[in-house]
Amino acid sequence: MKLAFLGLGTMGFPMAGHLHEGGHEVCVYNRTTAKAQQWVGEYGGDFGETPAQAAAGAEIVFCCVGNDDDLRQVVNGEQGAFEGMAPGAILVDHTTASAEVARELDAAARARGLHFIDAPVSGGQAGAQNGALSIMCGGEAGVFARIEPVIAAYGKSSSLLGAAGSGQLAKMVNQICVAGAVQGLAEAVHFIKRSGLDGRAVFDVIRHGAAGSWQMDNRHEAMLDGEFDFGFAVDWMRKDLRITLEEARNNGASLPITALLDQFYADVQSMGGGRWDTCSLVKRLKD
Repeated sequence: MKLAFLGLGTMGFPMAGHLHEGGHEVCVYNRTTAKAQQWVGEYGGDFGETPAQAAAGAEIVFCCVGNDDDLRQVVNGEQGAFEGMAPGAILVDHTTASAEVARELDAAARARGLHFIDAPVSGGQAGAQNGALSIMCGGEAGVFARIEPVIAAYGKSSSLLGAAGSGQLAKMVNQICVAGAVQGLAEAVHFIKRSGLDGRAVFDVIRHGAAGSWQMDNRHEAMLDGEFDFGFAVDWMRKDLRITLEEARNNGASLPITALLDQFYADVQSMGGGRWDTCSLVKRLKD
């Protein structure tokens, strides 16, 4: 298929690469053109100077940018993707954004004879590189059926969870769970160190029981060693939690622990850890 991918950050760069390696013709766009040129140099394909140029003639246009405002500009702004897409084409948005902007872009797509799927992902940089992301989707069933075999290039699993915006709501659920798991793990590491236990030995035992989790398997060593210069940045998590807490205010959900953890991440930012991985929550306890 002829595809376009807009946004070549930590996640988008390898995701677009998986599409190319799957045999598709991929044209990319990135706000910093040098990054698009780097991608073309590594994978082949082509790049557009604007989102509209990259999207021209594409059957499916994928997007993975920073936030709601970035998304609006790249998709529906001047020289945005919608300007270059032909009727019947599909915009698949992998950005973690608000459910509100997903519904807004879905309506804008319909007005142009286009289709929209919000499809935020979970699995981090490693998941993107290894083609093992979990993809939460919102939109029409027929449109999802068209994109599902394509996103399998970088998705370990994908599910349609409802109308437009449902994928973003599911990603909020994901972040609520992740934040709680990371804090629990941080407190466990802190307790281990205060108790004089061998942390690696402890986790090697308990990871196979009821306490086991992805966070434990992939982050306990970083916490024990105090190494955080990798992974999913605290700045990104705070953005995601802000969106989640705003949605909770709108729907009446009570999220006291999530609100508290958002403030804990603010503490990490004040320590200079905005770009540290989210497991740096343990620094609050150690310091």
